[in-house]
Amino acid sequence: MYIKGLATNKRCLKVIEQRQGLIESIREKFVHVETCPFEGDRIFFENAGGSLRLKSVVETSALYASYPDNQGRENDASKSLVKSIEDGKAKMRLFFNAHRGDVIVGESGTELLFRLIRTAALELPEGGAMLSSTLEHPASMSAMKKWAKNTQRNHIIVEHNDDSGSVDEQAYIKKLTSDVRVVSIVHTSPVTGMTIDLEKITKEVRNVAPDCIIIVDGIQHSSHGAIDVQKYDIDGYVVSPYKMFSRHGYGVAWASDRLCTLNKEQLADGPFQNWELGTRDAGSYATFSDVVDYLDWLGSNFTESENTRERLEASSIAIKSHEKELVDLVINGAEDIVGLSNNKKIRIIGNPASTSREGVVSFFHKNKSSRTIVEELRQRKIRVHIRKDDHYCGNILRPLNQKDCIRFSICHYNSKAEVVEFMKAINEISAN
Repeated sequence: MYIKGLATNKRCLKVIEQRQGLIESIREKFVHVETCPFEGDRIFFENAGGSLRLKSVVETSALYASYPDNQGRENDASKSLVKSIEDGKAKMRLFFNAHRGDVIVGESGTELLFRLIRTAALELPEGGAMLSSTLEHPASMSAMKKWAKNTQRNHIIVEHNDDSGSVDEQAYIKKLTSDVRVVSIVHTSPVTGMTIDLEKITKEVRNVAPDCIIIVDGIQHSSHGAIDVQKYDIDGYVVSPYKMFSRHGYGVAWASDRLCTLNKEQLADGPFQNWELGTRDAGSYATFSDVVDYLDWLGSNFTESENTRERLEASSIAIKSHEKELVDLVINGAEDIVGLSNNKKIRIIGNPASTSREGVVSFFHKNKSSRTIVEELRQRKIRVHIRKDDHYCGNILRPLNQKDCIRFSICHYNSKAEVVEFMKAINEISAN
């Protein structure tokens, strides 16, 4: 079944595994799908910590690392690198659906969140407040805390709901004031896995503080759902490519026209619009192009459209449909498999019945330590991760009086058979 009119036809698709041979074709495009280069066979459910890498990304990285040439020279090698950067930026715009503003490559997603927030805090009129939520990752929360203090602004904190594992527009309405200058929002929590309704929240923010700068952390969301900055009425959106099938070593962001006009760190007498400092790594742009090309290919399996953006949207719908089936299996089980929500020894963080969960199920056992369970799963060749009450996850775990949890995280290349193996293992471990 194909999507012929993405704008009007959002009907449920057949999931990826129901399309003949597609899951095999997808997995073939990634490296280390079934084996760890250090430990051998394993099933990978640690995608929220960093996704599997595309083979094309590995090949492109090696190729561009081999080039000695820099941009801005009058030779073919230099011109080719410049074209790779231009092509990469064009595909970044397609990925964000950004018809305005600028796209930026930085050191990492965290560094870009710090930089966008710092720029806004330093260059907006003095006074007022800055606003964050307790759902946020420390990448944005730490930057907001630092620059609220350094600019002598009140830092307003919106409390997330411990039961739902999320935060809604009503929570923001209670804390919003007309003098808010900068707002940070996390699109999806990397601990609870809950995605927020970004359009509703930004609408309420604009109703009260229309001139504020809104910066969004989309790092966890980026591999699970489409991004459309045209819809959100925001000023910045940041992703980390290593969590969306590319590699470590760079981050990507979109900045609005308004944010771009603010003064920023740049070379004296250099182009005013430049965000990026120093000689660029053309390989980062090229490997991001590889990701967009892959999503374009995946979407082509679900739509007849010749429009790249529509194929990207089709890939997102297919990914969400497939991942929802896998998450539902983990939480609710099947006829012959007990789901986590039906296991009386296990508690899921966030509402198990929520439809807003993206690729992550965090949970803890009432009698066994999370560290023990993670190790027992490792011995069964299943990779998950422990999350602790530390500077990364304390905002979620501390209100639950929980020292740690197990994070199970998937991507669309994970199969139903892999999830079944995890369910069998966790039920066996729990019973013992």
